[in-house]
Amino acid sequence: MEIDLLRNYPKTNRNTQARSEEKTDAVRAIARQFGEQFFDGERQYGYGGFHYFPRFWQPVVPDIQQQYRLTEHSSVLDVGCAKGFFLHDLKQLIPGITAKGIDISDYAIAHAKEEIKADVICVCATRLPFADNTFDLVMSVNTVHNLERKECGQALQEIMRVSKGNAFITVDAYRNAEEEARMYEWNLTAKTIMHVDEWKAFFQKVGYTGDYFWFIP
Repeated sequence: MEIDLLRNYPKTNRNTQARSEEKTDAVRAIARQFGEQFFDGERQYGYGGFHYFPRFWQPVVPDIQQQYRLTEHSSVLDVGCAKGFFLHDLKQLIPGITAKGIDISDYAIAHAKEEIKADVICVCATRLPFADNTFDLVMSVNTVHNLERKECGQALQEIMRVSKGNAFITVDAYRNAEEEARMYEWNLTAKTIMHVDEWKAFFQKVGYTGDYFWFIP
């Protein structure tokens, strides 16, 4: 189902044209290492400082909790967890819940919030080190599109494999020519970007049956 579970995540104004002007192949190459420069380096390489603020994820967790009926007995995996800010707030707001995370960035995992460091590991989304049907919910926000299309499909299959059926992802997408132009001005790391209808067809092709929504700058 198409559902915006991040509707309460604070929105920012994005100057896509200015970002496009400062991007080069060299800048993209550095950003796609997902290291210190991407998270905590200069703004042109990524976040320009990736820090924890409760105002980001705390308003989002209740919607996710309600949608998937999460309780202290539930288990959640965050694919592309970065420094674990979502996992931290999830555990704060649902005490006792099992919350795990994976990320390709050894830098992000090394600098994860202390409270959840024991729950996050550095692995690729195409090979999740968990048994089938492990998690009540698997989340992946703005992550799988950073893979080439074939690997993106593998990651989506892995998400479904380790979930008990519930999954939610967001991916870079567009609905018209104007949004497509803005997307390519803004994009720094994504390797798989498609029209929303192409994404839906792709989901069906690879067997992704979870929920989804779009990131459109």
